[in-house]
Amino acid sequence: MKAGGDQYKPLPIGVDSFEDLITNGYYYVDKTLLIKELLDLKGGVTLFTRPRRFGKTLNMSMLQSYFQLPKDEAAAEKQRQLFSGLAIMETGDSYTKEMGQYPVIFLTLKDVGEMTWNGAYALLKQRLAEEFKRHRAALDGLELLEGDRERADRIMNGKGLPEDYQTSLQFLSHCLKQYYGKKAIILIDEYDVPLETAYSRGYYGEMVNFIRLFFGSALKTNECLAFAVLTGCLRITKESIFTGLNNLKVISVRSGLYAEYFGFTQREVDELLAFYGCESSVGEVKKWYDGYLFGAMEVYNPWSLVKYMEDKSNIPSSVPEAYWANTSGNAIVRTLIEKADAGVKAEIEALMAGGTVEKAVHEDITYDEIEKDMENLWNFLYFTGYLTKASERRSERKNYVTMRIPNEEVLSIYENHIQSWFRDRVAGADLRDLFAATLSGDAQTMEREIGGLLRGSISYMDSKEAFYHGFVVGLYNSLGGHTVDSNREWGDGRPDVALLPESIRDTAVILELKWTDDPMKLEERCNEALKQIREKNYCRDVSLRGYSKVIAYGISFYRKDCVVKVYET
Repeated sequence: MKAGGDQYKPLPIGVDSFEDLITNGYYYVDKTLLIKELLDLKGGVTLFTRPRRFGKTLNMSMLQSYFQLPKDEAAAEKQRQLFSGLAIMETGDSYTKEMGQYPVIFLTLKDVGEMTWNGAYALLKQRLAEEFKRHRAALDGLELLEGDRERADRIMNGKGLPEDYQTSLQFLSHCLKQYYGKKAIILIDEYDVPLETAYSRGYYGEMVNFIRLFFGSALKTNECLAFAVLTGCLRITKESIFTGLNNLKVISVRSGLYAEYFGFTQREVDELLAFYGCESSVGEVKKWYDGYLFGAMEVYNPWSLVKYMEDKSNIPSSVPEAYWANTSGNAIVRTLIEKADAGVKAEIEALMAGGTVEKAVHEDITYDEIEKDMENLWNFLYFTGYLTKASERRSERKNYVTMRIPNEEVLSIYENHIQSWFRDRVAGADLRDLFAATLSGDAQTMEREIGGLLRGSISYMDSKEAFYHGFVVGLYNSLGGHTVDSNREWGDGRPDVALLPESIRDTAVILELKWTDDPMKLEERCNEALKQIREKNYCRDVSLRGYSKVIAYGISFYRKDCVVKVYET
């Protein structure tokens, strides 16, 4: 930890550049021993798969800052200062002598998210042009063959041929090796974002064909490659992106290797809280942002924790929020819910109630197959951080992971998606029979219609009394000619829901709701609702306001069942 005693350090919200972070004095959770482990285990190509916002880009920037050749002695001194006082500098000469010894190609693809293939391709060309220009000194200093000189110029000017870009990383590493006499390191950050975006936008085939050749030429048969590091959320292999890459090491969330370098450990969180004087928040942040298990290492979501710390340090009364909810493609949670049959719904309910589910896992996932069966969906949720490991076993040549929801933050994402899905489902339902029954005093039909809608929901929500109130308000929001009032004063109290017609000649409706966790008390609770309508004079007060007819109902709920009774005056 590079901390400065009582000296204030800003929190690095959205800072992905290691050089900027250190130079500008941001608080840094020291992950530089990742360098040592990479050198100890160095192989051809290492792919780290982690959820979004778990420090992948910052770590890749840190690797670039450490390994890249400085252009002069002043740059070399700056490089040494960047790492001064950090853990890697205490590891000995065999590691520190590797600083500044390699030409580094660094490409981040995390923002390649365009609506069309042509837009994405243009952005890819732009990123490659920028990286070639960053190495212009080496390219200009080489005696390139005429064809190679034209090729480099075409790429830098954004006018290259498709084959120029498909083999551009191999070509650039060859040029760097020729100029410096050293093999190059290739760093590719968030390699699968273009594939994920292409799938959601409908140009998956074009992107796969490009990426396959782009990576293949750079990583498979490249004699000018020292080693490569890639990051992403998933290992994409069924499209043959990595076919023939025999020296690929995949370090997923299941692996114990490098486990502490993506996300914050408990020790790092304790130090962070102490630095900002927030030690009393340890239980709160653990509940909300801890719970991920990478190998055997339990880690916190670093993005959400830093966002929480920023809020807390500025406004001490701040409460936790689901900061991660807006940083990732969590529509996949809704897809799981929409595709769920009765069995899957039961598993979702178990998860949301704090339970677990066990699933066979495989690390070879392809975006265009995620939604084809539930097994792929469960795997996607696990590898992208919407579920985490509770335990693991192997049986009959298959790996089985017992999964759970990591923390309150992710649980809130499930809740919000379930509520949103249920609102949309209600909005799309044919409610004419329900409305007609409500306005005519037909409690039996109301009970049947409301119960049918409830039976399509997720039972986990049914344990929350507020759910039923929102559910009923949502049902009647589209009742034409009526305004829905909620918890407004009528008579001597506040009925849960009042449906007030635009014309006083039409029927007004009072709905008093009760919930029970005991199915044997449904009738009793419904009768309590009717009693409350009578004792609080709800109907009398509505009538006194000029409405010619008032109907009131007591409704009691237990999970997916309800009892509806009309109030008899």
